[in-house]
Amino acid sequence: MKLRFLGQNCFLITTGTTNILTDPFYSYQKDKSGFLLESTKVDYILLTHVHQDHMADVKQVLEHYPQATLIAQPEVCGYFSHSSMVDLNFGGTLDIGKVSIDMVPALHTSSFPDGSYGGLSCGYLLQSEGGNLYLAGDTGLTMEMKLLKEFYGPISISILPVGGHYTMDYKKAAYAAKNLLDCAHVVGCHFDTFPPISIDHQKAKAYFEAMDIELKLPELGEEWEV
Repeated sequence: MKLRFLGQNCFLITTGTTNILTDPFYSYQKDKSGFLLESTKVDYILLTHVHQDHMADVKQVLEHYPQATLIAQPEVCGYFSHSSMVDLNFGGTLDIGKVSIDMVPALHTSSFPDGSYGGLSCGYLLQSEGGNLYLAGDTGLTMEMKLLKEFYGPISISILPVGGHYTMDYKKAAYAAKNLLDCAHVVGCHFDTFPPISIDHQKAKAYFEAMDIELKLPELGEEWEV
């Protein structure tokens, strides 16, 4: 499996020949990431919630790749009215080839840009032969995280928000990884995009290291194997 970081909570997850784009918000910093939609096939769009910094580029993706499948809650799918959608809700599971996707809780608000109700924020647990990947989405600390390992087994990698202000900061994320998820490998997201969520990278990495957890703070456009 490969991950490519495109800003905020936007990742391109590649497993085999399948590309999953999470929370499309790539246009805001594409001058730094170098991401070009037209040169990247998108098979699935995974939405955690509908704040603007998580869904601003959804329509562009769907227009360019009308065959792509949108995975989100019923309220979100209804808003986009796309021809290919899977309206999951908490506890729901979708199998896509060798990857199984479960919708799991997150602790955060959600509303469309016009202020209308956008369902509830969520995260996703992706299960594959290589292990379990937890995409937390925007969230604060919640005891729901503790259930993930108990039910799904060991979490290989957790993608956790670390910027604070709107979500967990890096100290809370480290606590979640150590005490709730029992996960030794964390990829940070939702940091540095705007002034309120800027972080000190050295301090954040040192804090995680002191708890025997690896923290990766990816560069925009960076791609790596997991």
